[in-house]
Amino acid sequence: MRKEEKNREASVLFEGMTSLRAVINSYERGGRRILRVLYDETKRSSKSRELSFLLTMSEKYSFDVIPVTPDRIAELAVGNSHGGIIAECTERVIPEIDRERIKKDGFYVMIEGIEDPYNFGYAVRSLYAAGADGIVLPGRNWMSAAGVVCRSSAGASELIDVFKCDDPLFVCRTFKETGYKTVCAGIRDSISIYDADLSKPLLLIVGGEKRGISRSTLDAADQTVRIDYGREFRGSLSTASAVTVLAFEVMRQNK
Repeated sequence: MRKEEKNREASVLFEGMTSLRAVINSYERGGRRILRVLYDETKRSSKSRELSFLLTMSEKYSFDVIPVTPDRIAELAVGNSHGGIIAECTERVIPEIDRERIKKDGFYVMIEGIEDPYNFGYAVRSLYAAGADGIVLPGRNWMSAAGVVCRSSAGASELIDVFKCDDPLFVCRTFKETGYKTVCAGIRDSISIYDADLSKPLLLIVGGEKRGISRSTLDAADQTVRIDYGREFRGSLSTASAVTVLAFEVMRQNK
């Protein structure tokens, strides 16, 4: 078993300064907390700026900054891009979606069926960059591999609002009751995203490459939209790629 597969869900570990800064920046929004930071003692000089920042934050937010051996970092880390700095953090509390949590004129995305935490992280990165207000996920989701998701999303997963709900039909109904239009990404009975009205308030529903979106969810949506290709091609885009195209078209239409 690869180390990434073995360690992915072993603990809530965050690797590298991009991830750690995202966690710290989420404090005021009620995000997770850093318990302690471990750094490679041989990098004390080369990482002096980063360590100075972390020591300042440790005084403000009451966590330890501890030197350890390079072997200890390698033993704990999932990837190799940590730069010798990792953090042990608390779990993040992900609330259930309800009407009171939904912004009046926002853009939310419900994601069904992504089967890889990296692909999920890339999708979250695009959604955050395109200005999405929040993400709705099933109860079982890749936020359990938060460190991997944070790293692949460049920290965006800690900065965007995330909600959970195991019933996609309840999500659709809740957003509709709040005045939102619900749009699914699909092929059957679809129109091009460039011909669709993607003005806010909008709930966009996107499925994974393998399982896609359930039939009942498609039927509950107000509209199904597709991404047109530049040539004849029977393959599907990765979920992360599809989310990127869709999210930035929503951003363009709402400029």
